[in-house]
Parts: sequence; structure tokens; C-alpha cells
Amino acid sequence: MSTTSPQIAYARSGDVHVAYQVVGDGPVDIVLVGGFVTNLHVLWEDPGYRRFCERLGSFSRLLLFDKRGMGLSDRVEAGTLEERMDDVRAVLDAAGSERAALLGVSEGGPMSMLFAASYPERTTALLLCGGEVKEETTADWPWGEATREEHEEAMRTIGEWWGKSRGILNILPSAGEDPRLVDWFGRLMVQSASPTAAAAFIRMAFEIDVRDVVPAVRVPTLIVHSAGDRICHVENARFLARTIPGARYVELQSEDHVPWGENADVILAEIRELLTGVREAPDPDRVLATILFTDIVGSTERARALGDRGWRELLEAHHDAVRRELARFGGRELDTAGDGFLVAFDGPARAIRCARAVIEAVAALGLEVRAGVNTGECEVLGEKLAGQAVHVGARIAAEAAPGEVLVSSTVRDLVAGSGTELVDRGLFTLKGVEGRRRLFAAVS
Repeated sequence: MSTTSPQIAYARSGDVHVAYQVVGDGPVDIVLVGGFVTNLHVLWEDPGYRRFCERLGSFSRLLLFDKRGMGLSDRVEAGTLEERMDDVRAVLDAAGSERAALLGVSEGGPMSMLFAASYPERTTALLLCGGEVKEETTADWPWGEATREEHEEAMRTIGEWWGKSRGILNILPSAGEDPRLVDWFGRLMVQSASPTAAAAFIRMAFEIDVRDVVPAVRVPTLIVHSAGDRICHVENARFLARTIPGARYVELQSEDHVPWGENADVILAEIRELLTGVREAPDPDRVLATILFTDIVGSTERARALGDRGWRELLEAHHDAVRRELARFGGRELDTAGDGFLVAFDGPARAIRCARAVIEAVAALGLEVRAGVNTGECEVLGEKLAGQAVHVGARIAAEAAPGEVLVSSTVRDLVAGSGTELVDRGLFTLKGVEGRRRLFAAVS
């Protein structure tokens, strides 16, 4: 076993350089999406982690990467879930990989789930080890890692404990109180991020809630979790096992949070069996997407006042302005019905920013628009998307005031770290939608 760290390469994700490594040259690609802190060089120093990666690389081509803002990647602000999905795509593209299995560990689980649901055509399988669903402990989710008060106290004092944490004793309790392991983990923390950068990342992760995303996962899935996991309660995994269609669930009698502990042999065997036995996946007929609806306010009255020719010219100018913003933010136009647009995005933060940019752009034409944003599982009908998520998006847009962007609670849960300020607008009864839905206005 070589103790020399694999060569570092860089993938370009927008303006960010993402550091990555390749281990092995097997027939299937695996991307390890790590949790909490990453530094490729320091991680490789740990014999357990190194052995786990090399054994994965014995039957696959394993891609390891540092998160944006951490380790050997550009030290930028903590990315949103969709920006981090872009980083995974950038690594895949740089490594010449068309499809890969995503191995989401701990906090890497939510991003892996979102990627698998959004890009099933690029996901061979989803592998979750100690995968989180929601970190905050709330009345409807008692299996989080901390209450908001506990979390805020930890963030307030992060400068006092960052790099000195004995947290490895809870992450990998099977290793015992090994002082060398404690020293290594402290070095991993400080060489991954500064206290301020770490706090920004931890705050972003704390706001994530993927419960509404999980049912949209439609790729072969393996969930492995320790019954006594001290970091991520086992009920996270049990929820995932109940909710992801066809998922295989393996519960281990252990307390280890990461997969390179005492049960590494079992976990590696499960991963190998899934990946070497899986058949070619059919073309996906369902996909997770973010839907944006826009609509011109008072279009009927404006058309009557301008006449057919004047209204047609103004509508063409409106469409041109909207399409310029769609190109800027990566939106895919699905339909243009009269004076409104139906657009798909691969992430909600981009959809919100695009909607606000559209509102500003058409204001120069003397027009007001309203917008609605929803994220959910959609039916794929050729180049179009359909289903309940699309219907809900349309109904949300109908409730928006002139110049307002309204979003669903699912969108709210997925835009952590984006800097988007959302204001609770209360509960709404949406036409044709069962129950009442809480909506939020994007104000920045």
C-alpha cells in the first residue's frame, strides 16, 4: 500500500478550481462525496481511509475531491448544494467520466441524493454511508444533530475549539482514544478550513433539509448505517430506506460514522456487489427539477390598450429579455404560453436569481411580472416536464404579487448558503393541490 498521495489535478467549475484525485482504473466510476472537512493530502495520511480508498480503487476508478472553499480547492465561500453539484459534474467531465456512482458520506449524503435525483442519466448508483437528511433537531425531526440553540452556541465559540476537537472519538469510536488519530484529525480540521470558513460551511449544512427530495431518487441505492452512530442518528437511514424506492438497507451493529472503520470489509463487499451486479439503467422517466413560472401582470388590459400590433411588439421584446436572463442563469425553456414562461433549472438558487433578474429586465419595458418557483419530481415527456411539481409551480406563481418571487417550502430547504433572503408569506390553499402549502417571498 503506497503512502504517497495520488497526484492532484484540477477541474474548472465556473471560476472555481476543484482539486481531485483518481485512484484505480476499474470499469465503473465512483465519486466519493465527503462530509464535514476535506483535505486530500491530509486525508491520505490516515491508514484506514487510505486502505478503504485503495480497495475501492481495486474494482473501480475512484474520484476523490476537495469541496470548494476547503483543502486544496480554491478557498472561496461555501457553495450551495447546486454549486457543489456543478463541482461534481466538473470533476466527472475533467476525468472523462460519463456516469458514476456517488458515495455520499455524512454531510455529503444530501448533495449526493440531490445529484442522483437531478441527473439520473449520469448516476450509476447512489451509495450512502452515515448519510444525513436534516441536521437540525425539530419537533417533526427529532433525529437531528443539534437544536438551533446548540448549533448557534457552537458557532459562537468555534474559534476556541476548531483544530482542538476530539470529535474523531465520536466519528470513529472503534479506533479508541488513539492520540495519533486525535492529532491527525486536528490537523485535518485546520488544513481544511479556517474557523470562519468552517463556520460558514457548517451553517449552510445545518439549514439543509432533503426530506422532500428523497422520494425522487430513482437509481439503484445502497444505504449503510451504524445502529449506534454518534453523529447521525440511525433514524436518518431508516427514513431513507423507507422512502427511496427499491433501496437496499444494511444496518451495522457499530458506532462508527464513516465507512472506513471496523465494518469496512462489510461495506466494501456491499458496494462491490451492487456495482458489479447492476444492469444498464433504462432512460429515466422521472427526474428532480426546479420549475420557474413567470407571468405578465395585467396582460389582458395592456393588450387591449396597445392593440394587436403594439402588444405583439411588446411581447416580443419581453420574450427577448426573458430569454437573455435564462441564458445567463442556465434555465431551459420548456414552454411559452402566451405571456408566461415555464422554465426548468437544475437548482433552486439559480431559478430564484433568474426570476429576480427577469423582473428587473422587463421593468425597463414598463412591464410587471410575477414568478413562482418549486422543486419536485417531474415526469419526463420527451423534452418536456409534467406532473404535480409543475402544477404546484404554476399555482405558486398565480399567488405572487406583481414584482414578487414566491417559492415553496421545498425550495426554502434547498437554498441554504445561497444568500437568498426569504420571508414567510404564510399558508396558502392552491387550486387543485391537496392541503395547504407554506410559501415564502424571495426578497434578495
